[in-house]
Amino acid sequence: MLAAGRIVIKTARPLSLRRWSALRLRSLATAASGELKKTGLYDFHVENGAKMVPFAGYSMPLSYGNTGVVASHHHIRNSVGLFDVGHMVQSNFLGPTATEFLEWLTPSSLSSLSPYTSTLSVLLNERGGIIDDTIVTKHSDDAFYVVTNAGRRDRDLAWFKEKLEEWNASEKAKAEGKVEHEILEGWGLLALQGPEAASYLQALTSFDLTELTFGKSAFVPIEGFNLHVARGGYTGEDGFEISIPPSQTVDVAKLLTKPPVQLTGLGARDSLRLEAGMCLYGEDLDEDTTPVEAGLTWVIGKNRRELGEFIGAEGVRKHLKEGPPRRRIGLFVEGAPARHGHKIVEPTEKKQIGTYLQPSHSLACLTWCVYIGTVTSGIPSPTLGKNIAMGYVQNGFHKKGTELEVEVRNKLRKAVVTPMPFIKPGYYRGV
Repeated sequence: MLAAGRIVIKTARPLSLRRWSALRLRSLATAASGELKKTGLYDFHVENGAKMVPFAGYSMPLSYGNTGVVASHHHIRNSVGLFDVGHMVQSNFLGPTATEFLEWLTPSSLSSLSPYTSTLSVLLNERGGIIDDTIVTKHSDDAFYVVTNAGRRDRDLAWFKEKLEEWNASEKAKAEGKVEHEILEGWGLLALQGPEAASYLQALTSFDLTELTFGKSAFVPIEGFNLHVARGGYTGEDGFEISIPPSQTVDVAKLLTKPPVQLTGLGARDSLRLEAGMCLYGEDLDEDTTPVEAGLTWVIGKNRRELGEFIGAEGVRKHLKEGPPRRRIGLFVEGAPARHGHKIVEPTEKKQIGTYLQPSHSLACLTWCVYIGTVTSGIPSPTLGKNIAMGYVQNGFHKKGTELEVEVRNKLRKAVVTPMPFIKPGYYRGV
C-alpha cells in the first residue's frame, strides 16, 4: 500500500518509464508544509546512492544510483529486492473487545480469521466510502496488528481516536473490556520481494518458511533478531514484510541487502503494483468510492453482507443489492500510455475530441464523445511490453473484452477491458 495524489504532465513528447515515474511520484507528495519526516533508514538510503523525493510527508527513495526504474522492476520480477516502507503507520489494537471493534470499523470477518493470519480490508466512512485500505493481522481475539497508509495518517489516526472513544464508552466495552490503540512510532518496515526472497531469507533463519504461506505471519528468529514476518507484499511476487524495532532497523536492512538483493525505490514499486492490479489510495481509491465499486467486494465477509453491523453498511449494501453505478476495470491501451485523469469514452465513429457528455445529456456540439469513465492509474508495462491502465467506468462497460477508447494527447486511443492482475501472481500458497 502507498499514499497518493495526482499529476498533469504537460508534454508532447513520449516519456520513458523512468522519467514518467519520477514526475508522477514526485507529484504524489502529500506532505503538509514543513520539514519532511524521515524513516529510520534515511541515512542508509543516502549512503547507498538513493535519489530521495518527497512522498506522503516523508523523504523516500525513488531509485538508487544508476539503476533505472525498468531495471529495478525486472529485478524484482526475476530475483529479489528490498523496499523501505517504514513510512507506513503500524499499530496494535489490544483488548477483550478488539475483534468486535475492528469489525465495526471494517466490513471484514475478523472473528473467523485464524491466529497470525492477515487480510486486506478497508476503513469505511458513514456513506460506505473508503477512508483507507489496510492490512489487518490477527494475533489473537484480543490482539491485532494493523498497517495503514502514510498519506492517510492524520485522517486515519483521528478516525481511530474518535471511534475508540465512542466504542469504549459503550455498554459492551464497559461490560466486556475496552480497546487500546498503540502506535508503533519509529518502527521499521521492510518488504523483501521477488521469487528468490524465500531462499534468501531461509538462509538467515532456522524457522521453516514453507510453513508461512501467503497471508500468514509469525515471529521469526533472523540472525539473532526476533522479528514479525508476514508473507505478502505489494508487487504480485512472493515475499515478506518485516516489522522491526527502531534500534534494529539499520542492522536488519544491512543484513537483507547482500547479493542478489537489490535496494528498490518507489518508482519500481508503483509499476509492480499496477501490473499486479493493486490499488493506490488517492488515485484508485477515495472516500467517494465503495469497496463494491472498487472490485473489493471480497474483503466484505460473506456472513456480514446482510446483517453485519459495521460503519458504512447501508451504502455498501445498497451497491451489493442494486449493483454499483461504476466499476473498477483494467485496460490495455493502444498507441500511448493512459494516465491518471484521462477520459474513457464509448467508441464512436467520430474520432475528434469534443465535449464529453453523460449519455442522458443533450448534444452541445457536432463533435462529441460519450464519457463513461476515468483512468486512475496507467503505465507502459515493463513486463508485458504493453500500455496498461486501471480506471472506473459506468456499470455495464466493465465486462472482459469490451472495446472502449481513451483520450490520450488529444487523440482517441483504442482500449480493451482486461481482467486484473495483468501478470500472473507469484504468491506462495504451499507445496
